[in-house]
Amino acid sequence: MTAKRNILVFMGTRPEAVKLAPVVAALRGSSDFHCTVVATGQHKEMFRQVADTFGFAVDADLDVMRPNQTLAGLTARLLHGIDGWLETAQPDMALVQGDTTTVLAASLACFYRRIPIGHVEAGLRTGNIWSPFPEEANRKLATPLVALHFAPTEGARDALLREAVPEEIISVTGNTVIDALRIEVARQAADPAIRACIDNELSQLLGADWARVPTVLITGHRRENFGDGIEQICRAIAILAERFPDHRFVYPVHPNPNVLTHVNRLLGGLPNVRLIAPQGYRNFVALMARSKLVLTDSGGVQEEAPSLGKPVLVMRDTTERPEGVTAGTALLTGPNAPAIVEHAVRLLTDETAYRLMATARNPYGDGHAAEQIVERMRRYFAGDAATSATSPGLQPALMELVK
Repeated sequence: MTAKRNILVFMGTRPEAVKLAPVVAALRGSSDFHCTVVATGQHKEMFRQVADTFGFAVDADLDVMRPNQTLAGLTARLLHGIDGWLETAQPDMALVQGDTTTVLAASLACFYRRIPIGHVEAGLRTGNIWSPFPEEANRKLATPLVALHFAPTEGARDALLREAVPEEIISVTGNTVIDALRIEVARQAADPAIRACIDNELSQLLGADWARVPTVLITGHRRENFGDGIEQICRAIAILAERFPDHRFVYPVHPNPNVLTHVNRLLGGLPNVRLIAPQGYRNFVALMARSKLVLTDSGGVQEEAPSLGKPVLVMRDTTERPEGVTAGTALLTGPNAPAIVEHAVRLLTDETAYRLMATARNPYGDGHAAEQIVERMRRYFAGDAATSATSPGLQPALMELVK
């Protein structure tokens, strides 16, 4: 019998945990792989909530976060901690997801040890190295070091091809966030106890009528929006709350002082604005499902909300998910109060405009991305023509450096 391949999965933030949970389940359900999950600790509490929701065990926690840390300090601690685990575990491959500092550090650590790495949600690009910051740089710098690129869309694949990534090591899989969302929606629909728990928790936060009042859900916390961007977002919400007194504006506020201070100052005390703590994945999905409109500067929400038939206003100047804008499920406003207000008012008052966005086709996959990722890994280790058993699958120019 062939020995199982040892796979290390590195993740640290809540979105990483959500998007990698289906992959972990697929790996652990396969007879070909042994999967070890290493948490880096970037979103400690929110990460644990996701792990509990999806029921996957975390084998180690690097606990890298420090108060008021710099990006350089975080990157150094991640690189050191990840390298230690690579030395201990000697994996056959590592997996990362998205565009966090964990992705950059893990890719570099694996490169130093000639360990192949697979990148879930590869190829997202805005074309602006400063937006989102530092995510655009993280994913671009990691790309040349990756052995297998799991692109969520054809557009992401094309972006990788433009950067001279060999076509043979790119697979278009769809986005695993759709896998995760479908799992959670089905779980909530099937289990009355889960629904009762959600209702109890959200009733305490928002009132017993939380599921019946027309709701606008907001997430805003991106680093590039710190300062004026968050101020603009908050001003827009205040204007909308006054314009639509029969609507409830629910804002799970990130604890970062760069967000929390501005949000409390500008929105605290408004009668139909609810500022609540960040919610676990289960409650957040329930809020999305019952919302009328979503305002966000997040990445994954641009993919999740359209799957639930919810129009999305993206409060950023750029998006690495242009497929949603092209398909009509999302609209780019920038962190600009007049633009946010204009488009939100239109969607909340014009039934035709709302219906066009709510029923547009979601371009982000069919909910089977994790299966495709694991199958591609299986072919990689079987020694298919696209990849070599003797190299990490690095791009040709980098292979010259490690000879």
